Amino acid sequence: MSVFVEISILLALTTVITIFVRLIKQPLVVGYIISGIIAGPSFLNVLHSTHELELFSRVGIVFLLFIVGLHLNPKVIKEVGSVSLTTGIGQVVFTSIVGFVISKILGMSTIAAIYVAIALTFSSTIIILKLLSDKRDLQKLYAKIAIGFLLVQDIVATIILIGVTIFSQESSLSLSQTIFFTVLKGLGIFVALLLFSKLLLTKMINYVAQSAELLFLFAVSLGIGLASLFALAGFSVEIGALIAGVLLSTTAYADEVASRMKPLRDFFIVIFFILLGSQLVISNLSTLLLPAFVLSVFVLIGNPVIVVLIMNLLGYNRRTGFMAGLTVAQISEFSLILASLGLRVGHLSEETMSLITIVGLITIAGSTYLILYSDKIFPYMKRVLQALELVKKKKTDTGSVEEDYSAVIFGYDRVGNNFASVFQKYNDSFVVIDFNPESIQKLREQNIPCYYGDANDIEFLEELPLRKPEIAISTIPDFATNKLILSHLLTRNKKVQFIPTAHSVVEAKELYELGAAYVVMPHHLGAEHAARMLNKSKSNPDLYKEEKEKHLKNLELKYGLILE
Repeated sequence: MSVFVEISILLALTTVITIFVRLIKQPLVVGYIISGIIAGPSFLNVLHSTHELELFSRVGIVFLLFIVGLHLNPKVIKEVGSVSLTTGIGQVVFTSIVGFVISKILGMSTIAAIYVAIALTFSSTIIILKLLSDKRDLQKLYAKIAIGFLLVQDIVATIILIGVTIFSQESSLSLSQTIFFTVLKGLGIFVALLLFSKLLLTKMINYVAQSAELLFLFAVSLGIGLASLFALAGFSVEIGALIAGVLLSTTAYADEVASRMKPLRDFFIVIFFILLGSQLVISNLSTLLLPAFVLSVFVLIGNPVIVVLIMNLLGYNRRTGFMAGLTVAQISEFSLILASLGLRVGHLSEETMSLITIVGLITIAGSTYLILYSDKIFPYMKRVLQALELVKKKKTDTGSVEEDYSAVIFGYDRVGNNFASVFQKYNDSFVVIDFNPESIQKLREQNIPCYYGDANDIEFLEELPLRKPEIAISTIPDFATNKLILSHLLTRNKKVQFIPTAHSVVEAKELYELGAAYVVMPHHLGAEHAARMLNKSKSNPDLYKEEKEKHLKNLELKYGLILE
């Protein structure tokens, strides 16, 4: 059977299986791995061209890590914040320690236990971003923190991949000499790439970007070229590809390159997961079931618990900690790449590789449902989460004197500060409700009355001194939360003017029917403002420049944003 026919059969089989996987709301990566298991020697045995498929698999990894690198812009990393950094590093450290202990109890060798422990620490950035996007939660506090610590995990994974490359090299040199020369080579490459980035990259990419096809070709060449360069220098192709992405992440064309590279990544990475599934050792499956179950339970329950505890210590409430914790309830493609690398360099056996793959299948499938239905699961977990609180907080946490306010703002950092400025201007008594500890700290520094708590908790709302608000504003984008606030306010004061935020016409219509005075729809308001500006300015560049300068000045004053 020719390679072409074999790939055709594999793709047809994978398409059928992933259609079913899609119907049960699972990430497609689950379908890819299952397809590999079915196509492998234990079932249909149609996968024979392993050398060619291995090459495709390596190319898939190169493109995957290249795109990951495109999103590791140093400026973005700088903005991740102390919360994401602390949570990310804390979760990696505690998960790896506990994972190592569990692996040793299960009878693994020290090397295998180290690999398994590390594999359990990483969560899939790609899958989590997709699930959060499907839930329309990307702008929520827990999602921003989760994306931040997933970035931290990606950086840690990169460092570990470099470490595996160093320790897997066969050399007559001592370990200290090997590390010294590897670091020296790494510094040499780093300096060379820094000079290339400063002196040539910007000019080259500005030139090639005049043609979309040429930009795409340049990006592919850079990604594969640097992967090859790093491989020749004794590192892995994975590191070279990721560094290539980081280089381009600082340019204005990073998003364009990423969007054009994704179809290539999607095709080749399919082959990687199919090949991974085909390597699953079914003959020893019975011996792997118990350790796979134990490790999967730890990832599905233990990882979220670790994040909940860390976020509790950082001052976040139960709901935020719980929602963020669920995003680490699976292992990632980085885990599988690390295991694949360990197998390739002889550190892992096929049985251990199979074990990590099975844990990946179970945890990816399980965490998908946990994240999608997290809002429904949370009410049943309140008592458990209360027991996990290391730092007990009162539901209403405020530094201001309790009184009845004429106005209330739910959510400060989004656009709540705009409304606060208006109330301050007219000396209206108002209070801000927010569940981000950093926002509460800012408000206290400005001597603005505030309460720390979750507006989606009816018990918290009932404790607030809000018997006489004339107006209430919610910048929270969650529809269910706004309905709860509106219902609660109307039971206490029928005359309150409630102004919530909505992101769809259907939501706005229902909020109006429930009694909202006015519904803010950011996209519609933005478009209306732009339309008025267009009507006023037409094609006059001076008027647009004036509007631009006003906007930038406003952003700088309100958010401390400085654009260079």
